[in-house]
Amino acid sequence: MATAEEIINGFKKAVVDGDEEASAKWAREGVNSGLDAYELVTKHGGEAMTVVNQKYEKKEFFVPEVLCSANALNAGVDILSPYMKADTAAEPATVVICVVEGDIHDIGKNLVKIMLGAAGFKIVDLGKDVPNAAIIEKAKEVKADVVGMSALMSTTMPRMKQVIEGLQQAGIRNKVKVIVGGGPVTKEWALSIGADDRPHDASAAVGVTKELVAKLRADAANNW
Repeated sequence: MATAEEIINGFKKAVVDGDEEASAKWAREGVNSGLDAYELVTKHGGEAMTVVNQKYEKKEFFVPEVLCSANALNAGVDILSPYMKADTAAEPATVVICVVEGDIHDIGKNLVKIMLGAAGFKIVDLGKDVPNAAIIEKAKEVKADVVGMSALMSTTMPRMKQVIEGLQQAGIRNKVKVIVGGGPVTKEWALSIGADDRPHDASAAVGVTKELVAKLRADAANNW
């Protein structure tokens, strides 16, 4: 039987290589070896996707390769999901996620969706090129804990600020956290428009979102 290190490295390599069959194989090895399924996906799978993102930014990978890697991660998630330790102490937080209006680049959004879904969040994916009003209405409808928005073009970034202002006007800004992302979106700019955070990659989105939800629920309890 393979060692824990061999399993982790094999799983990460399979994700980077976009090898669904190998990803599933190493995921099964991880289960049989008693590795933590949640950590294998969110930590080690996240590290692999960080490598994929870096290769994409350096133009070593292109859209087809990134999609193959995402599919490979999904293949592992399918095997590992039943073995993830669920937090039964609280209802899963709901995240509304989308690419803002005028933008159709959804690779980053899809990677964040995979990571948050694997971490146990309830994901409502609105897709790409989503009008401001649709984001706000869906957040109200599903009582979202978090709204996540992505933009890859600087020309569509102002939509994020408009949505945040719309959440304020709708009277729900204090009930929902907002995370934003995308190539041109910096943390400084995100905070300047009133967003709560800008995770630096899909893997980091898990920890950031957990922290924001914990703060949201703590504030709600204190104001009860």
